[in-house]
Amino acid sequence: MNLTEGKHNQLKQKISQAITKFEQTQRNMWAFQVERYENEEGEITSSIEQYNPSNELEKRWSLVRINDEQPTSKQIKKFVAKKLEQAENKKQGNNFSIALKELINQESIKFSAESDLDIEVIFDVYLKKLGESSKGKLTGKLLYNKQLAYIEKLIIENTAEFSPVFSANISEFKLTIIFTNIDDHILPKQHNMEMKGTFAFFTEINEVSTDTFSNYKVHEAISSSK
Repeated sequence: MNLTEGKHNQLKQKISQAITKFEQTQRNMWAFQVERYENEEGEITSSIEQYNPSNELEKRWSLVRINDEQPTSKQIKKFVAKKLEQAENKKQGNNFSIALKELINQESIKFSAESDLDIEVIFDVYLKKLGESSKGKLTGKLLYNKQLAYIEKLIIENTAEFSPVFSANISEFKLTIIFTNIDDHILPKQHNMEMKGTFAFFTEINEVSTDTFSNYKVHEAISSSK
């Protein structure tokens, strides 16, 4: 089904406004819990972590469980050090975080389907951080919630093999991001990534990871300098 130019422009405007709504949500105001699961070539790890922006920097992240066990003091120390390193990398712009406006190529947006609740949209994807060879080999789909005017789900998949770094070849890639709307604040609900391929021609890549966010509680905004 093709939309008229006017309706197509209205759809692009809705998606643009939904992206802005997500970006305007001050995530540093929210405390939450995240359950992480990773299966890398059959090696399974899991953790339950909590984040509280009201605490001082060294205590904002806390490790509740690791691999279904109470964490040791050594594991907690390693966990905190890793979180501080990630915070510094984010500050320096060295992390792999992706803005929705970078992920969603708004000029390529096309109507796909519509139900009583959602509009399904497809779009082209190109991420420089995944390498030049990924160009033209990734496609995106999103669900736009008509009643609450936000992006409910985002799916990125590959249509052909690509090589993000030298000697790595990705044959299957799927990234799914689900969002939740809490009082018109758009927050992540679940991140899921599935990836298969080879590294150095001999090592198999077979990875599944899921982060599930819950127990959101709003806190007063804190200074970004902390």
